[in-house]
Amino acid sequence: MSTTAEKYGLSEKIAVFIQNRRKPLVLCLGVIVLAAACIIAALGIMSVLRKNAIAAAEELNGRYEALRFNIGDGSKEAEAGALLEDLLSFAGKNRGLAGGRAWALAASVYADKKEWAEAEQAWIRAAESASKTYFEPIVFFHAGRAAEEQGNTESAIAHYAKSASFSFPSAARAQFSVGRLEEGRNNTEAALEAYRTLVSKFPFEITWVNMARTRIIVLQLK
Repeated sequence: MSTTAEKYGLSEKIAVFIQNRRKPLVLCLGVIVLAAACIIAALGIMSVLRKNAIAAAEELNGRYEALRFNIGDGSKEAEAGALLEDLLSFAGKNRGLAGGRAWALAASVYADKKEWAEAEQAWIRAAESASKTYFEPIVFFHAGRAAEEQGNTESAIAHYAKSASFSFPSAARAQFSVGRLEEGRNNTEAALEAYRTLVSKFPFEITWVNMARTRIIVLQLK
């Protein structure tokens, strides 16, 4: 056990150490405080920029909603073109959810114009931009539809499978689409596997499970 003298000796040593090195210690402390202040300021700026980007994305969404039912109308072609240009510009400068939404809106414009190849690429860019957000599986699902519209079954299956790998409301539908497309190209074993995966992975999606079971029975009877 330490004696009182030993304790005082240790305290004195610490005091002498601090006294001899007070300038470097004060400097280090100042650097730490400054770094912490910079981090807090940077986080604050990022938060403001993120909010501004989301607000700008909402404004672009409002413009799209005002046009969406008339995009195919020749009288709105210039307005739709201007919106698409602004969307692509905004999407190229922003990532995260705001950038992803801009790419998705651009994809929607392309889809409304039946420009499916451009729509598919925009949906893919939306997924890349909004990676690891709730938006990712949704845009992969739409990319599957755009690929399917082009008759590109291989890409459609890949997009739907990616979408189905997430937990979101349309995951079972995406998984069924994989089976449907495999069945459509006479790949029976892959279709059966896709349908069986749906039944085991999404047991509470009754409608899709029943549809998958029906297709399994039909395929097994062939």
